[in-house]
Amino acid sequence: SESLTGVFVGFSGSEFGQLLAASPAGSSVYAATGSSSSIASGRLSYVLGLHGPCVSYDTACSSALAACHAGLRALQRDECTAGLVVAVTLMLAPGIGMSFAVAGMTSARGRSHAFDARADGYARGEACGGVAISGLEGGALYLLGSAVRQDGRSASLTAPNGQAQKALLGAAWDDAATAADELVMNEAHGTGTALGDPIEAGSLAAAVHGGSVRSASLSVGAAKASVGHSEAASGQVGLLKVQRLLEDSSV
Repeated sequence: SESLTGVFVGFSGSEFGQLLAASPAGSSVYAATGSSSSIASGRLSYVLGLHGPCVSYDTACSSALAACHAGLRALQRDECTAGLVVAVTLMLAPGIGMSFAVAGMTSARGRSHAFDARADGYARGEACGGVAISGLEGGALYLLGSAVRQDGRSASLTAPNGQAQKALLGAAWDDAATAADELVMNEAHGTGTALGDPIEAGSLAAAVHGGSVRSASLSVGAAKASVGHSEAASGQVGLLKVQRLLEDSSV
């Protein structure tokens, strides 16, 4: 309590807020705070008595990792002594899922076949998770570096940009003072779409090889193939997966 711990939450939209507004409880004095994205992070600081930065981030499917990036920067600039990075996605109403299906974004098979010839879209999933990050090696997750970029112009608003993805990877490795040939694994976005997966794989290959041949293999995976795409919380799922793998490898 009263520690200078920051809270950084990845959170995109609120189906709960929509349902709340349509119910008798929508006129409650608590309705506004119960569905506000700012309160999603503020409530954690309030309950735990934390005095560090407290922010909610909505960058769609990158919300969790954008929040994590902000937490790392706050640590590096001594704005907080530790960070709590949390992300959540809940599916409480059919509307968004139906619109994604009509747009051809979700899989008719109901599975995210990441980097697979069967890829026909992604399966939506729910998730809620958190991780403590620290600027020092120790009990909390220690991050070497991070980077955030945007695709800019591409084939459409939701279409990926391979060159932008390649530049992002390079920026992250530079920030972490890590060379591409030092990488042993990559937790990919890997939604299981025929458009996004090949572009992501090509961008990674171009960034990793850089015109040279690696002497060691690089493992590439995507949690979405097992648990679906949890959208705003998906980066948190990937981060927790990597953390668990690192813990298991050190046993």
